[in-house]
Amino acid sequence: MVFIVSEVTTIPIELENYITLFDVPLPTQDEILEIINDFITDLSISVDSEVINEIALSFKGLNEFQIRQILNLAYQNGGNITKNDIHLILREKAQFIKKSGLLEAINFSGTIDDVGGLDNLKKWLYQKEKIFSNLDKAIKFGVDVPKGILLVGMPGCGKSLTAKATATLFKIPLVRLDVGRLLGKYVGESEENMRKALQLSEAISPCVLWVDEIEKAFAGIGESGGGSNVTTRLFGQFLTWMQEKDNMVFIVATANDISKMPPEFLRKGRFDEIFFADLPNSDERRKILNIHLKKRGKWNKEIDLISLITATEGFSGADLESVVKNTIEAAFISGKDTITTEDLLDSIHETKSISDVLKEKIKNLRTIISKFDIQPASASDSKG
Repeated sequence: MVFIVSEVTTIPIELENYITLFDVPLPTQDEILEIINDFITDLSISVDSEVINEIALSFKGLNEFQIRQILNLAYQNGGNITKNDIHLILREKAQFIKKSGLLEAINFSGTIDDVGGLDNLKKWLYQKEKIFSNLDKAIKFGVDVPKGILLVGMPGCGKSLTAKATATLFKIPLVRLDVGRLLGKYVGESEENMRKALQLSEAISPCVLWVDEIEKAFAGIGESGGGSNVTTRLFGQFLTWMQEKDNMVFIVATANDISKMPPEFLRKGRFDEIFFADLPNSDERRKILNIHLKKRGKWNKEIDLISLITATEGFSGADLESVVKNTIEAAFISGKDTITTEDLLDSIHETKSISDVLKEKIKNLRTIISKFDIQPASASDSKG
């Protein structure tokens, strides 16, 4: 009897009839707990049972060798195993991402407070944060692990920023799935890359998996042609994984236009919730202007925000950021120490807002959104 051990399943056709495949699964939750307890017993150290359960969840997706290696690192760093070692586990998992080349690890230093407005969406995320902060207790209580959200709406209205801030809020890694980098030149290579990418996201879970502009990532679904056929198969593979997954991968998908996405993508079970991010209302524009002025140290009580809010009707969050940046740049070039309301109004008048540039597209998008049962990301407010 001959045993052949390999991470890649490539069997010559001539040998297929003589080989039996055995898939060695990764350790289960109970097996991970056993590995941790054996390690603790061998070193004669005392670790709280709650800490053991928390770090056991973070080890999910790793093999026994990797778990023991990280436990050794944690013990050498502090002489014990604590809840803080979860950060070490997540850093080590991030190394797997970089080595694979299939997913992109995103470093983001901002917070959910950097998102101006979208209060309904932020309130929902804060509720889910309580689950991710107490995963072990939540699971034991019978709470389902959140699947994810789909953010639909206007360009420049905070969808991508929210995706990044979600990972910071949940205190878990953020990885981006770029479908373009999965496409291979050989038959079946793209599907294999997708399978590996999804397996990798499970291995580093809990994490946020961000799919930006998903309608473009899977462009050509259902159409005829070689490239479109591959995209359709990848999309089907992704949908099946979304429906069946029972791991701690929280999906944040963003889209500008969902009219071309198949109905099965939007049905319940794929995402926990779908939110629509419209152009910011008057209160949100005030918050966004405040955020960008304070971020750059140029906020002062002399600035007349009421005038600015009135003048920026139809501006997106990206438009408002551009106004602040351009105003500060012009003030610096002119040798000014501060900026005034008039300076900001001048920049506003020189800026073509998204509602001017994409007027017809925005109108069509709102018409499409009205046909779906989608939650507004913003709290109700008069459109100032």
